[in-house]
Parts: sequence; structure tokens; C-alpha cells
Amino acid sequence: MAAAAAAAAAVDGERKIGVAMDYSDSSKKALDWAVDNLLRRGDTLVVLHVLHHGGEETKHTLWAKSGSPLIPLAEFRDPKVMQQYGVTCNAEVLDIIDTAARQKELKVVAKLYWGDAREKLCDAVEDLKIDTLVMGSRGLGPIQRILLGSVTNYVLSNALCPVTVVKGK
Repeated sequence: MAAAAAAAAAVDGERKIGVAMDYSDSSKKALDWAVDNLLRRGDTLVVLHVLHHGGEETKHTLWAKSGSPLIPLAEFRDPKVMQQYGVTCNAEVLDIIDTAARQKELKVVAKLYWGDAREKLCDAVEDLKIDTLVMGSRGLGPIQRILLGSVTNYVLSNALCPVTVVKGK
């Protein structure tokens, strides 16, 4: 019975598709890929952005664990609102999202987290019940990956949903 309900929800366009966005070229490609290949009419696009801990973290102590409230597209588009969160949005990304939202009748929300991107992306998948996550890959070399760790590898191994990785190059 639960499987039938899930299948019906997927057909009706009630899916939540997450896209990890750090405004890099690879995350923009991931967004493009999700729009072109995955998102369909009526889906919810959840734009996930993780900020590193920094000087502003005391300002966001309330949301340290849970992340920001869901931010609707109208507010995500507003530079003054996003500045309060410490985020500078990218015109190209906003254009892609606006066009997709109009053409595919998407519901678009953004969610911000502060901390380790690896853990926060996995938390977001679980907390928001995301059906699938799309993310870019910077294409680190083997030594950089060992030293820095790979957000992509961690999320692929630990996220509770399917993850699509779009290569940046």
C-alpha cells in the first residue's frame, strides 16, 4: 500500500528534488542537469546551500542544527533577504531557477545550513525527505581528495536517497 502511494505521488509530481548549490561551475551544471533531465511539472526543487562556519555564526545560532527556515523563491531572489543569511545569490543561477519554475510549474524553496557540507547535505536529505539529490563534482585529484576529503564521496556513501553526481568538467 505504501509503495502504491509513493508511486502515485511520483506520478503526480510531488517529488522533492534537492540540488546542492555552492555557486561553483560544477553546481551550476548540476542545476542545469536537474532541470533538463530530472525535474518535471509539479515537482519541488529544494536548493541546498551550506555555508562554512565563520564570523557570522553567532547571528545564526538559532538555526545551527536545523538550518534556516525554508526560503520561498520570491525571498531567495531578493538580495536584501539573502544578505541577512550571509549569501550572495548568482544571477545566472536565479535565471535558471526562475525559468524552470515558470516552464515546469515547480515549487522552489531554498534551505541554508552552516557547518560541514558533507554532514549537512545528508541531514537535509533526511530532514526534508528529499527523493533524490543532484550535486556537482569539482574533480579533485587523488591527493587533494585524500587531504581535503570529498563531499561528493561522503554524500554518495551516507545520503538516504539516490544521488546523481554531475561532473564539472
